[in-house]
Amino acid sequence: MRVLGIDPGIAIVGFGFIDKDGHKLTPVQYGSIETKAHTPSETRLLQVYESASALMDKYKPDSVAVEKLFFNRNVTTAFDVGQARGVIILAAAQRGLPIAEYTPLQVKQAVVGYGKAEKRQVQEMVRMFLKLSAIPKPDDVADALAVAICHAHSIVLTNKLNGGPR
Repeated sequence: MRVLGIDPGIAIVGFGFIDKDGHKLTPVQYGSIETKAHTPSETRLLQVYESASALMDKYKPDSVAVEKLFFNRNVTTAFDVGQARGVIILAAAQRGLPIAEYTPLQVKQAVVGYGKAEKRQVQEMVRMFLKLSAIPKPDDVADALAVAICHAHSIVLTNKLNGGPR
């Protein structure tokens, strides 16, 4: 099964495709979609949508996992990130892909085993789980891979609870 993990943003969208075969997780492709500052938001959203669509068409995930928006003090940034999440979810929905959403706490719990883990701990566990030589950069890429790993673990747990394959 191929999972696409997304760490949404308007300036940087982290993405990571992983394959799950039993308990084995293998990185397929990962990176970031970046838009330029001082560009109209509609142009940036179109770039995010078109890039996400192209990646989904190329790497053909079976499901998409997106990090839920963590609302911080900057309301404008939160709205922009929410809109970017929306166009990514739209791209997945247009392709009939199942979409899962996870909070940062759920992602940390799944990857590190502790919901209040530090960012560096999560990044190091991503590197170890996927047997990478280095932590992916920028941070958004490691975060996206963590979301994908969280979803892969969630699938295993759901299957165990339902008596299905692992």
